[in-house]
Amino acid sequence: MKKIFTAIFTLLSVYNYAQTKIDYLKTNRIDITKGEFKFPQQNFNIIGFGAYHGSIKTEVAEHALLTSLTKEGTIKYYLPETDFSLGHFFNAYLQTGDTILLKDLVSNYGMRVPQDRSIETFQKWKDLKILNDQLPEKDKLTVVGIDQLVTYKYTSKHILKLLKTDGFIHPVIQELNQMVALDTTDYSPYYDSYSKKVMKDFVAYYEANKLAFTELIDDSFAFKHIIQDLKYSFNPKINREEVIFNNYMHLDSLYNFKENVHFARFGFFHLEKQREGTNPSFFTRLIENNVYKKENIVSVIGYLTDSRVLWDHVYDEKGNYKSFTTEGGYGIGDYEKEYFLGIEHLKKSKISDMTLFKLNSANSPYTDGIPDLIEVVMQDDASNGEAVKGKSTTDFIDYAILISDSKASTPIEEMN
Repeated sequence: MKKIFTAIFTLLSVYNYAQTKIDYLKTNRIDITKGEFKFPQQNFNIIGFGAYHGSIKTEVAEHALLTSLTKEGTIKYYLPETDFSLGHFFNAYLQTGDTILLKDLVSNYGMRVPQDRSIETFQKWKDLKILNDQLPEKDKLTVVGIDQLVTYKYTSKHILKLLKTDGFIHPVIQELNQMVALDTTDYSPYYDSYSKKVMKDFVAYYEANKLAFTELIDDSFAFKHIIQDLKYSFNPKINREEVIFNNYMHLDSLYNFKENVHFARFGFFHLEKQREGTNPSFFTRLIENNVYKKENIVSVIGYLTDSRVLWDHVYDEKGNYKSFTTEGGYGIGDYEKEYFLGIEHLKKSKISDMTLFKLNSANSPYTDGIPDLIEVVMQDDASNGEAVKGKSTTDFIDYAILISDSKASTPIEEMN
């Protein structure tokens, strides 16, 4: 009898726990597909949005957030998951509307995360330009890349743009010029590529001849920042989160981030406000280093259900693009073998295919020491359960967007 009573009590507790969260979610939800959508919080220093990569409606959700926040004049800077030089040339696209440039930027932007090398990412930037063009001059967005170096292509172009190269006859500079002019290398920083050798030779030459460069650099701050980014890329043991944080702090001296609200589009982990294990994320580093108070950092995470994601780009033996694959089970975070703890509560509470849930209200049950929406339950592989055990959802994030019925993105190689 005691065992039966215990079992009934446990079932009732689980039911009440679920109902409490569902009831809360139903009173703290917003349909972001409606034109009058207004993000419910305005008072913060930085807001981040992230989700699993490679699904169409993720880009639509981001655009809804940006539309609301720019309408209120809340944000000044847009920080995509890319490096300083790619950010510089994305700004050039926003100013010129050059879609040939944009296509190449997206192709290079997606070198680290191939799922973002997509037609939808291309369209995202076109839509961002339309949005930006409609803003008053004082409210227009500036793109700033703070991430670890993605590709040497636009870093090389940026260096040559900053240098008055007519003043150089050294073979190192000539080789850099020739590499960019020929444009046949892969520009990869991820192995000992030809382009990495060229960049190493350039940095070594600069370090040994700094005085010779003094009068030949148009923007000393940008140039020195690129040199440091290159040095990071030469170190295979460097911690990416450390690089992002260091770049952010250095660029703060130029952009005054602390006085200008900004929007960061990064992957899920980078936007967590609490540690998972020993490696603190970018947002966690901002908090632990007292850059901002935790409540002045807003993390918005997208969750997929009944959706698909772009998975692999398929190439032939010569490295030519052939086709692509998609996933609709593993890889979306809502699958019997891999799912976010507590995602069922979002699914039972949604009011559209893109529903925003505010998790950080004063009466929120998401402060209960249970890592809903953070712990990934894995059937066949190790999960992060132990790393987040005893921690609450709101230790990590503030808002969740449930994205439903989203199709997989399409590789930009499929673009006509």
